[in-house]
Amino acid sequence: MADLTLRGVKKAYGSLNILHGIDLDIKSGEFIVFVGPSGCGKSTLLRSIAGLEEITGGTLEIAGEKVNDVPPSKRGIAMVFQSYALYPHMTVYDNMAFGMKIAKEKKEEIDRRVKQAAEILQLTKYLDRLPKAMSGGQRQRVAIGRAIVRNPKVFLFDEPLSNLDAALRVATRIEIAKLKESMPNTTMIYVTHDQVEAMTLADRIVVLKDGRVEQVGSPMELYKRPGNLFVAQFIGSPAMNILPGKIEKAGAQTGVSHIGGKAVVPIATPASAQGAEISFGVRPEDLYVAKGANSLFEGKVDYIEQLGEVQLVYLDIGRGIELPLIAKLPGNASVERGATMRLDADAGDLHIFDASGSSFVKHTPEAKAA
Repeated sequence: MADLTLRGVKKAYGSLNILHGIDLDIKSGEFIVFVGPSGCGKSTLLRSIAGLEEITGGTLEIAGEKVNDVPPSKRGIAMVFQSYALYPHMTVYDNMAFGMKIAKEKKEEIDRRVKQAAEILQLTKYLDRLPKAMSGGQRQRVAIGRAIVRNPKVFLFDEPLSNLDAALRVATRIEIAKLKESMPNTTMIYVTHDQVEAMTLADRIVVLKDGRVEQVGSPMELYKRPGNLFVAQFIGSPAMNILPGKIEKAGAQTGVSHIGGKAVVPIATPASAQGAEISFGVRPEDLYVAKGANSLFEGKVDYIEQLGEVQLVYLDIGRGIELPLIAKLPGNASVERGATMRLDADAGDLHIFDASGSSFVKHTPEAKAA
């Protein structure tokens, strides 16, 4: 069992600050995923937890013990890297056992733990093989098995699937999910740039930007209730549509948001918000073809991406909006390029952000876009 506590954790290389005071509580047994754009500090944060990077400020505790100055080998952590880093001349068994042999574990204990890890990862029949005789996904499972046999308090995964092709990524992602189920008391921290991995694996997601935590929450919490514009556009694919607007009429339950001089949407706003400039967001998958003439959006179909089950429709709505509005519609929906289309969304699926980018208002779920 291992809780992790980070308080004001900073990392700098000379005058270049990478992490700017990270505060984070990770509960024992959680599967936490770090996401964010390239250069946001997610891998640096992971390596700092591992002890591979020395933090330059703040405190890091594992299982209640301050580990700022504890070497990596003494932290009770096992790390799985993007590259498999297997010894090519050793069998799968010997690769998995190597760390324990160095630590002078008893032969019987080594054998028991290697075979147990191999069974969990479905590697039993491959124990006598060399890495070159295995697929990329199998080799990554060997690297994970090498970490399992150490019985760590915490697993750290640094983009472990990025070197695999699409089919292997799916298969290995499922294996990692099953691994977590088989080890419910083990804390796992996972870095990825892949939203599917984050959404399907995580108990909670930590969204990072420029070395700072933007939001922490369950996958659906971040998807449904993003705390700011950055999170709203980072979580979800395609990204959330964002349009400019303002509050035309404000009040506790009577507020309305006026978008581009066309649509009026029931929302709840403070009276002081009268006339405030806002950003208005709606996810592509929350848009649907309007049933009547009084729609939220109207425009010309500029482009269509047919993906089979769904199609992405790019709508030019004019009104000074340069970027197209993207709608994710059923693949069998009748859509023609160049045609005029009207789209609606339920008010409960709309998002309002103030001028600073912070989430501005909680919508009335039963209200409809007018």
